[in-house]
Amino acid sequence: MLVQDFNNLTITRETKGKLPSLPFLDMKNSILGKSYDLSVVFVSKKRAIELHQEWKSKNDPVNILSFPLSKNEGEILISLDKAKTECKNFGQTFENYIGFLFIHGCVHLKGFSHGNKMEAVEKKFRKEFKIIS
Repeated sequence: MLVQDFNNLTITRETKGKLPSLPFLDMKNSILGKSYDLSVVFVSKKRAIELHQEWKSKNDPVNILSFPLSKNEGEILISLDKAKTECKNFGQTFENYIGFLFIHGCVHLKGFSHGNKMEAVEKKFRKEFKIIS
């Protein structure tokens, strides 16, 4: 298990594989603010399946889940295995797709639900960080 600790951002890798070299801290600060405490966990395929069963009653691995813990604290769980599969379906690189998912999770933590407003906010941050959709 690899843990990287930044100012108000903790990244944990519970699975094999290299993490993309994305500006996670800058992205988090831009979307959620510098005082927001965020934990990001890159989970194994097995754990992603367990989480999807627990939270969505589905039997395949979840790509991302976001959990607000308080007004200024949250957690994002991302499956690297699922992202590797899905990025090809969307014609994206693995690194870009992880950035896409991370922004999506942060915008959820900001309080947005799926819809046009959320998409507009995500688009703004994808443009800022050069993440294609």
